[in-house]
Amino acid sequence: MRFTVALSHVLPQHTLSALVRAATRWRWRPWKNWLIQHVVRSYAVDLSEAENPDPTQYAHFDAFFTRALRPGARPLDADPRSLLCPADGRISQAGAIRDGRIVQAKGRDYSLAELLGDGAAAQRYAQGSFVNVYLSPRDYHRVHMPCAGRLVETLHIPGRLFSVAPAAVAGVDRLFARNERLVCHFDGVHGPFVVVMVGALLVSGISTVWAGAVVPPYARVPQRLRPSGPQLAAGAEMARFHMGSTVIIVLPAGAATLRVGLVAELAVRMGERLGTLSSQDN
Repeated sequence: MRFTVALSHVLPQHTLSALVRAATRWRWRPWKNWLIQHVVRSYAVDLSEAENPDPTQYAHFDAFFTRALRPGARPLDADPRSLLCPADGRISQAGAIRDGRIVQAKGRDYSLAELLGDGAAAQRYAQGSFVNVYLSPRDYHRVHMPCAGRLVETLHIPGRLFSVAPAAVAGVDRLFARNERLVCHFDGVHGPFVVVMVGALLVSGISTVWAGAVVPPYARVPQRLRPSGPQLAAGAEMARFHMGSTVIIVLPAGAATLRVGLVAELAVRMGERLGTLSSQDN
């Protein structure tokens, strides 16, 4: 495990990810069918939930990986004040942000200002809360809105592409604040919030519903955009990972009460309740 983490520091991360991007979009039927079937078997992917359950009908592996689910496969929690889980996966960490620092793993934390790439923006969340969801290869890879909100701006931050698997999270300092990422700022009825899409080793792209493909190209300098932001409903699709990674929700103090039991490695599904949003009057 330590060797794998050490090796990740010297690997040509962006080159490997670019090669994976090409391989996952190769349309040669024997290749793409073999790769899809291999992942289905290795990770016990439940294709009965997919809108198209026939693995041979996808144009390439990436189309399979970013597949839509059949209607009703992920019902949203019925309470309109629910903070919804944005993706299928497992909780990496969740809880309070203390003096502007977020827990990464036991004995490791990192700066919220570094994660967001903006010290001034981080101040409003310095005593807030966060939820970090890790998506594995078996999971549904579309990311949805944790609550309703209007997009205010995005910041694409250049960085490394360390793996975000549990071993790397436990072994690489400040991993989420070092990896390439897309920081999405929203304004909602219950206040501002941030959704951070974190890139990772072999993750061949991040796309959003408002801008299409965002990563790659990999950023050389931070790129801030202030689109005439779309208004997205709670549970609406906002983005996709082309290969698995991590999504982090950041909330200001008093915006929500996280539910008890959001512990590391807890399996979660898109649309379930992660907590309760404060009343609009607050």
